[in-house]
Amino acid sequence: MTQSLIPEGNRWKRRDVLRTLFFTAGAVGSATWLTGCGGSGSGSAIPPVVADDTPETGDLPETVEKLVGRFADIGPLRAPDVHGVRTPEGFVTRVVAINGELPQPQGMAVSGPQTGGIGNRPWHIFPDGAGVVPRDNGGWIYISNSEVPGVGSIGFTYPELAGLTNIVEEFTPGLAQVGTLVFDPDGTIVDSYTILSGTTFNCAGCVTPWKTWLSCEEFPNGQVWECDPYQSGEGLARPTLGFFSHEAIAIDPGERLLYLTEDMPDGRFYRWVPDPSDWPEGSDRAALQSGRLQVLVVGGDGVEAALDSPQPIQWLDVQNPHEPQHENRLPESTVFDGGEGVWFFNGIVYFATKGDDRIWAVDTLAQTIEVIYDRVTAVAPNDILSGVDNLFVTDQGDILVAEDGGDMQVVVILPDRTLKPLLQIVGQDASEIAGIAFSPDGRRMYFTSDRGGRDGFGGFTNGLGMVYELILPEGG
Repeated sequence: MTQSLIPEGNRWKRRDVLRTLFFTAGAVGSATWLTGCGGSGSGSAIPPVVADDTPETGDLPETVEKLVGRFADIGPLRAPDVHGVRTPEGFVTRVVAINGELPQPQGMAVSGPQTGGIGNRPWHIFPDGAGVVPRDNGGWIYISNSEVPGVGSIGFTYPELAGLTNIVEEFTPGLAQVGTLVFDPDGTIVDSYTILSGTTFNCAGCVTPWKTWLSCEEFPNGQVWECDPYQSGEGLARPTLGFFSHEAIAIDPGERLLYLTEDMPDGRFYRWVPDPSDWPEGSDRAALQSGRLQVLVVGGDGVEAALDSPQPIQWLDVQNPHEPQHENRLPESTVFDGGEGVWFFNGIVYFATKGDDRIWAVDTLAQTIEVIYDRVTAVAPNDILSGVDNLFVTDQGDILVAEDGGDMQVVVILPDRTLKPLLQIVGQDASEIAGIAFSPDGRRMYFTSDRGGRDGFGGFTNGLGMVYELILPEGG
């Protein structure tokens, strides 16, 4: 067995450019396809706590070349293909996993289940957040959370019961897990195994710069689990990252900071600052055992003013970081209604909130926050995005947003802030799209229909979950 990537231990400028989703030309060269949470470039130094409401403006480079976006030239969506997916001209799909079936080397047949298969685990139900890590042979591993609810999830739906359900959850092993699909360089699936089990409502997560997977439990006493995606096994809980309804994580490796969303109607936006001994300067990884959990406070004219202009922010240490945060709110901390996907790119942390259908941008140098998409105020033809959920930012500056319901689309927010649909799943209106990740060469994009499945007649409809692969055209 290979050595685990998880160390043993405790088991336990800027405004104007931001307004057009600024990106410098130098960002293009970094391979951000591999990560599940961003990390394409570092901002300038960020103090652990910012108490001054006056943001730094920063200096723009003399020459700033705005990125156009990888998907700027895609055409309209065509009629659904045999897999029930609408894509632009030149794009091709295949289904690579379906709940209850063993993966097949060349993908899943449209006609129906096949005998045999890869690995010893039928694919899990409710596949959700995902990421990709590279293999030494040029292949890659797709990592997929299973969003199976448990007792603790009752407290997510009914927060007033969370005190009781959190206790029961501790004595009731969860049914969620994290599974993998192992690909050879030509796209053949060669293995599938489990890297975490016994957890609850694992939503999204993050591929770390050191190539482990952080899996987020989404219930009021949920934790983050670190997993080694290169071998079957179990993950380790990372209590230092807090106890709350974790949704997703993004990492700024340059400043050694983690950003975390909370999926609750009265949720907050957090960051984690490692102790110097936990992630020493020059070290290639954090131990994720000791640090400070902080919560965001929007200053200036407040959250609603962020619709029109960047507002200053500060970070405060949470109170009682090792207790459920819904019971320990700081009154001055800012509420974000249903935090979803989060991504770090080129000094900006993007995150989504489903309760108000917004995409936010936190400028980590200027220490400001701004809304870059708001469903209520969006004007046609750029009002096509609803049910915002998972996020992925390409190294060309496209923000890919998966819809939870809505029109079951993946919508691209281009660097000039125009919107285009990249794909749409039809016939699965009770589902949601998640799990966006790319192969290392950027030619294949993966996404899930959390509640999609076979219809028994050679097609697809609502079900218990499936994973798609989108093959991009040459030069696309």
